[in-house]
Formats: sequence, structure tokens, C-alpha cells
Amino acid sequence: MKVIKSEDHKDAPKIEFPCENYVIKTMGVNTPDFADFVTKTIKEFAPELDDKLTKENKSKKGTFTSVSVFITATGEPQLKDIFNALKKDTRVKMVL
Repeated sequence: MKVIKSEDHKDAPKIEFPCENYVIKTMGVNTPDFADFVTKTIKEFAPELDDKLTKENKSKKGTFTSVSVFITATGEPQLKDIFNALKKDTRVKMVL
């Protein structure tokens, strides 16, 4: 196993803000209001969110769902706030 050090990534591309069409994908337990929860939570930090730019996919068995939301990301603090707010809900299993 190779240990990756921070200097190994110094040439990695950086996100330039504002970043249009930044996708936040949230995966969680499939409940009737999960997609609404995700979009409402993200709208707290990205009020310009267009609901037409939201995609929802349910798992084959219908146990889980993923919600992809496209926003204009304004910076790392905004993204951290969104991720932290989403992760507070027990239905959320992963945020990418």
C-alpha cells in the first residue's frame, strides 16, 4: 500500500471559484421526503439552486436513493457548510 503525502498532490488541479455546475451527490435511505430534504438543505447555502438541475435515482431494490444537485459553488467554506448540514441527517449515508 502506498501512502500518499500532500506533496504528491501539489500539481493536482484546483477548483476555481465561482464554479458553475458543481455537483453535490447525496446518497441515503429512500424515504418520500429525502430528495426534498437534500434540495432544501442545499438551498440554505446556495439559494440560486434551480430545481430543474436536480436528479434523483433509486437503487434497484428501492432501499436507497441518490440525489445529484448542481450549484454554482462560491468557495470551500460554502461546500463544507453544505456537506456538514447534509451529514447531520441520519438518512444520509454519503455525500460526494
